[in-house]
Amino acid sequence: MTAAPDLHTLSATEALAAFRTKELSPVDYLEALIGRITTEDERINAVTEVVEEAVTSAREAETFYANATDDELAETAATQPLLGLPVIAKEKHALAGRGLTQGLIHERDTIAGSDAAIIARIRAAGGFVHARATSPEFSCATITHSPMWGVTRNPWNLELSPGGSSGGSGAALAAGFGPLATASDIAGSTRLPAAFTGTVGFKAPYGRIPGAQPLAADWYRGDGPMARTVADTALLAKVMIGVDPGDHATIDSTGWLTGFDATSAETVDRLRGRRVALCLRLGDFSVGEDIIANTRAAASALERAGAIVEEIELPWTAERIFETAFTHFGNLLAQAMRAATSGHEDTLADYTLQFMADAEAVAARRSLYEGLAMEAQIQAELAAAMDGFDVLLAPTSAVAGLEADASYLDGITIDAGGVGRECGAVEGSRLDHYWQAHMTMPFNICNRVPIVNVPSGLADCGIPTGLQVVAHPYDDRAAFEVAAAIEQLAPWTILAPE
Repeated sequence: MTAAPDLHTLSATEALAAFRTKELSPVDYLEALIGRITTEDERINAVTEVVEEAVTSAREAETFYANATDDELAETAATQPLLGLPVIAKEKHALAGRGLTQGLIHERDTIAGSDAAIIARIRAAGGFVHARATSPEFSCATITHSPMWGVTRNPWNLELSPGGSSGGSGAALAAGFGPLATASDIAGSTRLPAAFTGTVGFKAPYGRIPGAQPLAADWYRGDGPMARTVADTALLAKVMIGVDPGDHATIDSTGWLTGFDATSAETVDRLRGRRVALCLRLGDFSVGEDIIANTRAAASALERAGAIVEEIELPWTAERIFETAFTHFGNLLAQAMRAATSGHEDTLADYTLQFMADAEAVAARRSLYEGLAMEAQIQAELAAAMDGFDVLLAPTSAVAGLEADASYLDGITIDAGGVGRECGAVEGSRLDHYWQAHMTMPFNICNRVPIVNVPSGLADCGIPTGLQVVAHPYDDRAAFEVAAAIEQLAPWTILAPE
């Protein structure tokens, strides 16, 4: 049994196993996590609130495990696979009867009338939310700070950001505040925080996991899981997936990842003969040498295990990806944001105003139809590049880190250590828009592809780097299997050092 001071280091699968053998009480586990939040979150600022009702849920789970027969344990493992597990919820994922602000000051008195679909599914599976996590306003930035909650910092390096928009989830996982977290991704908001915090994030293909209307109809978006291991990420994803009557885009996912075991030796054995495409720059993204080295190291590990790895190129430019995505945002998301914030512009963060203005400016010169044509071209180029391969490997971000409190209103300058700084603060290479420093948006444009982000190493600035494992549309198993193999071949330091 794990010693009490180290309970926060347990993975979800480890905690479940200990619950089922009666070596660990769900109450003791929850108390250890809440204690961790109490002692550590003042310096990180990842948690908006601790949910008091979690204690009741933990006690109910404790009573069940203390008295359950072997048959009851087996049945519950199938019907309530999260029983007794605490989950960190991104604040945008509604909890009935609790605040729902999305970081917006003028929404501070808004109360959710019902659970978000994925929260309802977590509860039905026996899990419960014990903490809620910060995000930037309207989840519209790749840093996590807001007038509502202040600055969330990366536990690996407090000067730097955990990324965004699911930055609170990533920081909380890396700090040991919980084993599982909810996230969302419309341009990298799951994968970037996972990359910067050394955690695992799953961007599901569109329709796999239900979302909240009307923006669930936005084909760039998707909710999903984050965790510290591939196995835990799959565990939470299995609970989230499938048809939901409230989201017309959701698809049947019966049998999804059946039999998948991220820790099995067969996961590595199945690499033999598997064809892996390696694309280091996704066209002309200016990728740091430390990130390239870490990505190559992961690809080399797969090759030594029997995979056939081939380096490829894509005909993309960071500018074309930006223009395509912001045409989409200007015609959809920015309009939703304007409607939600009308009359409260004076309370908004500077990056929120900038995002709307930038997206509207692009949409003013390109129609939604023109954007669709640009998307179709990018999708065709990805399909051609991946033809004959099982998965594609690419870095998650071209820049190693972002400043925790920066807004990047005038672009971004990459310093000698690979950190993106506010323009004018340092000498270095400059990008017109900080979104051009990330390599995630192409795969929201191509949003039927599943992606698992796994850690690939440490950047020169001392925080983790991430690797995207991209599979063909709806071939989630391939992404998870290769991600799990990478995790086994290059074991990772699970928690940020204190």
